[in-house]
Amino acid sequence: MVTSVPSASSIAACAAAIASLEIYRRDGLFTRVKSLAGPWEDSLHALRGKPNVIDIRNIGLMGAIELAPRPDAPGARGYEVLVKALKAGLLVRATGDIIALSPPLIVSEAEIGKLFDILGGVLDGVA
Repeated sequence: MVTSVPSASSIAACAAAIASLEIYRRDGLFTRVKSLAGPWEDSLHALRGKPNVIDIRNIGLMGAIELAPRPDAPGARGYEVLVKALKAGLLVRATGDIIALSPPLIVSEAEIGKLFDILGGVLDGVA
């Protein structure tokens, strides 16, 4: 039987994973996320009536806002939202015409409100 010795990088990766899990436990991040899921969902779905929004979906503290694509320019509207949000101090991800949201697990309810205030304003300003 041949056994291999774990590499230094494998050992380091395992140590980092164990340390991360300890931080999650110590700081109660899973419980925190569960308590913020309702306010997150309410704030996210409040954007439903914004211009060009055709779908909104979420699970936990992840969300997606699907925008109507521009004729002959798919992805352009999503990219414009990304750029305008960044200029307004908000980092979002655009995957085509879908704005993907996933805040850090230490986000506060006040920060969720600010995030969606900024994003709502950006969506209002994109044709």
